[in-house]
Amino acid sequence: MIVLKYIDKAFDGNEVLCGLNLEVHNGETLIVMGKSGCGKSVLLKVILRLLLPDAGKIFIDGEDTTYFTEREMMRHRKNIGMLFQGAALFDSMNVWQNLAYPLLEHTDLPHSDIDDRIAQMLSFVDLEGSQSKFPSELSGGMKKRVALARAMIMQPRYVFYDEPTTGLDPVTSRIINDLIIRTREQFGVTSIIVTHDLASATRVGTRFAFISDGKITFSGDRKELLETDNPALREFLKDASWQDRY
Repeated sequence: MIVLKYIDKAFDGNEVLCGLNLEVHNGETLIVMGKSGCGKSVLLKVILRLLLPDAGKIFIDGEDTTYFTEREMMRHRKNIGMLFQGAALFDSMNVWQNLAYPLLEHTDLPHSDIDDRIAQMLSFVDLEGSQSKFPSELSGGMKKRVALARAMIMQPRYVFYDEPTTGLDPVTSRIINDLIIRTREQFGVTSIIVTHDLASATRVGTRFAFISDGKITFSGDRKELLETDNPALREFLKDASWQDRY
């Protein structure tokens, strides 16, 4: 479980997060929504301690990590996979090397076990036999799938997704959405997804949180989301054409 209490974060005097409170429950897929610049990606970086909050507390699995050193924080980061918006694969490395990198850096697994785990994760994302390919040989959707395999390679408890379907066509977006669902169902991971894709959000999400004025002003399930009387959220959702796309 991840708990944020009264988180503040400002940049050059501009408050982005202001007294934000949030709980992420084990086994759920939490969708974090809000207008551009509202602090969604900042929220992920604060949890990962890539950014230090100006005030407030962060708890991961009951442990206060707010002021952990880099060494202390690494123990928790090993349990958090991250799928970046642009996939963030190493262009100079092939698929095997991209997936092996976290294992070589943070484990003592023999190469035979690394080979097995990479093959397992590539099979999970339906990219069997692609170990020798380089990112330049992959489509955008394939890069996202390799990036998801890398996010899962350390067998994390949590996976964070930053705009996982941005720039993808509807068919490829559906593939990524199905993989996100399978990741929860097959591996039991807890996920936080930052997205503007509302069709994707309502397909994969089990709970939804909306950021407005630096705070979480709504938290609820899909039915509560669609029936909300929160003015800012209703404005955000006013284009209802997305609701039945999937």
